[in-house]
Amino acid sequence: MDKEKTALYTDYLICNQGLATATSLSAMLDGEVSHDQITRHLSARLYTSKDLWVDVKPTVRQIERDDGCLIFDDTVQEKAFTDENEMMCWHYDHCKGRSVKGINLLNALYHSGDVSIPVAFEVVKKPHQFCDIKTRKVKRAAEFTKNELMRSMVATCVANAIKFRYVLTDSWFASKENFEFILKKGKHFISALKDNRLVALTETDKNEGRFVRISQLELTDQQAVRGWMKGFPQEVLFVRRVFTNKDGSTGLLNLVCSDLACDGGQASTLYEKRWKVEEFHKSLKSNAGLAKSPTRTVTTQNNHIFMTIYAVFKLECLKIKHKTNHFAMRAKLFIKANQIAYAELQKLRAA
Repeated sequence: MDKEKTALYTDYLICNQGLATATSLSAMLDGEVSHDQITRHLSARLYTSKDLWVDVKPTVRQIERDDGCLIFDDTVQEKAFTDENEMMCWHYDHCKGRSVKGINLLNALYHSGDVSIPVAFEVVKKPHQFCDIKTRKVKRAAEFTKNELMRSMVATCVANAIKFRYVLTDSWFASKENFEFILKKGKHFISALKDNRLVALTETDKNEGRFVRISQLELTDQQAVRGWMKGFPQEVLFVRRVFTNKDGSTGLLNLVCSDLACDGGQASTLYEKRWKVEEFHKSLKSNAGLAKSPTRTVTTQNNHIFMTIYAVFKLECLKIKHKTNHFAMRAKLFIKANQIAYAELQKLRAA
């Protein structure tokens, strides 16, 4: 990897307000770096999670702690007018409640103290094409499921000797296979569960097959009870969270925790850290131009995604140094840019 070009492109993403193009980057530097140089850098080779780890490792080593958390979540970025390929294809967007054409990105975010560092990522690709028998339309299929990618990323983080105790996920990743894999790696999980998940609160009920939906448990906010999930042999902790929505209605969130040493309050506090990955995804889209690249090939699209992740990492490092958030730093840059533009306009008018 050309470190100089990577540093240049990621700085450009942080400063840029419009489309992220090699031409505008070159113009920003008054042609000192040609747009062809940037294009060749983006198309040189496929940048992967291994490249990301090489760059973030020194920072992770400085902030990691034994009680750190590894947070997993995916995000979908719509790119409706970009040509379809194995990466830029159709994915279901839970926020919009429909399938959209775009990017599906799975991230592993390491959180320790008040710092969140991206340590692994996978772009969901669907290289296999097939004809749907019912609709007779050509569709795409992935070689690996997101759950398989998630387990591979956990294994990679363990192999990289990152210090963490908990893996935090939403209900999408709350599968038996994932839970067993995390425990085999010597870690604990805290995950949201869907309301229809079947549980038993006594070993007798479990052995006799008397399971109830977790939503039927009468629990107060942050109350924890021990029990078993259907099909999962290990005893776990169930925790109920009760929220008041904006419209005044009551919302419930059911959590499962494998660390029986936790109480309801501790498990709830730990799971609240999962929100950091949502903030990370928001920064990717708003502060690093995830959707603002007109790249057309799989390699250049993948590498732009890599650069946006690295740009947000750089923002996080600046946050540590200046004790302010990503959006405040970007706002400061934009104010300065507007001031310079305003001064230049006055010069033009005076002339």
